[in-house]
Amino acid sequence: MDRRDFVRVGLAIGGAAAAAKVTAAKVVDGIAAPESLLEAGVERQQALMAANKLTSHALTSRYLARIAKIDKAGPRLNAIIELNPEALKIAQELDRERQAGKVRGPLHGIPVLLKDNIATADRMSTSAGSLALDGVRAKRDAHIAALLRQAGAVILGKTNLSEWANMRSTHSVSGWSGRGGLTRNPYALDRNTSGSSSGSGAAIAASLATIAVGTETDGSIVSPASICGLVGIKPTVGLVSRSGIIPIAASQDTAGPMARSVTDAALLLAALAGADPLDPATANARPADYAKALDLNALRGKRLGVARNFFGLSDDIDAAIARALLVLQAQGATLVDVEVPNIDKYGDTETEVLLYEFKPGLADYLQHYAPDAPVANMADVIAFNRKHAATELRHFGQEHLESSQAKAGLDSRAYQDALANNRRYAREEGIDKVMKEFSLDALVAPTGGPAWLTDFINGDHYGGSFSSPAAVAGYPHVTVPAGYVQGLPIGLSFVGGAYSEAALIGMAYAFEQATHHRKAPGFPTTVRQKA
Repeated sequence: MDRRDFVRVGLAIGGAAAAAKVTAAKVVDGIAAPESLLEAGVERQQALMAANKLTSHALTSRYLARIAKIDKAGPRLNAIIELNPEALKIAQELDRERQAGKVRGPLHGIPVLLKDNIATADRMSTSAGSLALDGVRAKRDAHIAALLRQAGAVILGKTNLSEWANMRSTHSVSGWSGRGGLTRNPYALDRNTSGSSSGSGAAIAASLATIAVGTETDGSIVSPASICGLVGIKPTVGLVSRSGIIPIAASQDTAGPMARSVTDAALLLAALAGADPLDPATANARPADYAKALDLNALRGKRLGVARNFFGLSDDIDAAIARALLVLQAQGATLVDVEVPNIDKYGDTETEVLLYEFKPGLADYLQHYAPDAPVANMADVIAFNRKHAATELRHFGQEHLESSQAKAGLDSRAYQDALANNRRYAREEGIDKVMKEFSLDALVAPTGGPAWLTDFINGDHYGGSFSSPAAVAGYPHVTVPAGYVQGLPIGLSFVGGAYSEAALIGMAYAFEQATHHRKAPGFPTTVRQKA
């Protein structure tokens, strides 16, 4: 879900490693479904490369061909904002390394997409979807982009996003940016992808790359992941560096994996996690062996709090999640009905904190990563949009940018009180309190509703979200496919305390392997209603 309504809505509703043979593509609704190779995950693709039955160059080429067929033509998902012109060259160099006996790790030769607010010091722009940064190349890599290169990943391109990570307008449409246009949902083209990691969600759902990186301040990984039938991991704030990522709020921002399986998400998180001197929040980062957490018995003996004040989105969603709860019980978990306390006490203050932190954070990014950009601060961005209103302001305004510009500095009492309020009610008197009181290993709830119709007149109108408690607390949140409503995916969320990613990944994996809900999209133009 997007940032402008996360509080008002979200809180109100209170591996097989064998080198299997690649099968021919099928046709669904007249559109070629992904070949099994492209739908496959990291482990299978690595196994094929290890067996000399596949090269990174060939894999990258196939994804590029699919992007041309599905994203730029055919249903025109519009998930990719820019392709890396050096992707094939990088893949070829990684193939040479493999032939020489050097394999950097599980992501060696694997194509990955990055959200277009993650800086890359290459021939691609880093723009947050804004025309103000179109053509602006970052002076250096974001820390996580550098880590991915070190891990041997092929950065295939950048994905479209809700402009400025959906922190622009109170009436914006998720998945739209001035530079990239509108990303469409592969499960129903007239439906929204949610935001702000819209392109990352649509691209991985449509098998345009193996894995992708999104970012979240509140809901921007888990909501598009849920709506696009994916696994999304919003890590603990401080586990993954934010340096070189166009920011909203240092108190809540984080990058995280979006993938077609828990295994792929875990492998990607392992590559991203760790300390970075340029991001003080990561000084106490506690990475774990996330691959080791992939345990079929991870739910056995766990106590899970069913967060009932985040149910009631619709009868169909509740019924689907009720079936998911039965699976959790069958896998050995004990379920306890609970309510996450005090969710109504940080709605307004969350918005205030984001508005306060956005202005200085943006100026700092532009100074250090884009010093030659035509804008240097929030005021410049606002002025640019007014000057280019025909393209940037034709659908909705920039109320959040203007509100942020009007805020005082981070030394103001109002900001400090709001931040303290958020941490108190989301952490010690929120998630920590309910988990301690009921001796819980995690909280579970529906991630949110299914995709809504894209509407440029009225803006977004989704039906709720479980994103805010973990987002405001800075705690981890994992969503995994939980079924479908009218053919549209929904997700089941696992939320825990700080640095509990490994435990949550294990539980999500056990659920995933017991259900196998995810299926590739068919790109219908609209939802086929039940008779």
